Amino acid sequence: MLRLDMNQDNILEVFETIEADIEKVWDYFTHPDHIVNWYYASDDWYAPRVENELAVGGKFLIAMSARDESMAFDFEGVYENIEPYKIIEYKIIDGRKVKIIFTMLENAVQITEFFEAEEVNKKEDQVKGWQAILNNFKKYVEGN
Repeated sequence: MLRLDMNQDNILEVFETIEADIEKVWDYFTHPDHIVNWYYASDDWYAPRVENELAVGGKFLIAMSARDESMAFDFEGVYENIEPYKIIEYKIIDGRKVKIIFTMLENAVQITEFFEAEEVNKKEDQVKGWQAILNNFKKYVEGN
C-alpha cells in the first residue's frame, strides 16, 4: 500500500462531486470503454487508447494525444492498492504516487485525488490539469 505524507509540500489535491451512484462512478472511472471518453484536460486533446488491469500489481496505460497530432504521450503506472468503491492507489511510471478516495454522499460521490507534484510544470498548472480531467469525468458521468 502506498503511503502519501499529506503534509508534504509536493502533495497536490483536486476533488469533484459527481451526482451518480457509486457503482456507476466506479465503472466509468475504471473501465477503458469509458476512460477514453473523459481522460483529457482540454478539448484539443483526447485519449485514443486505454489499457487498464485494475488489480494490485496491474498496469494501466492511457495514451494521450493532441487532436491535431502535434504531440502525444502515454500516462502509465502500476496499481499498489485497490479497495473497490473506496480507494485506488498507484505509482506513475516516473515514481510519483497517487491516491484517489471515493466518498459516498447522500445522492452523489465525491472523488478526491492526491498526487505528488512533478518538477517540470508549476504546481498551479498541474492542479488545473488534473482538475480539468476530473471535471470532464463529472460531465461524462452525469451526461450518460
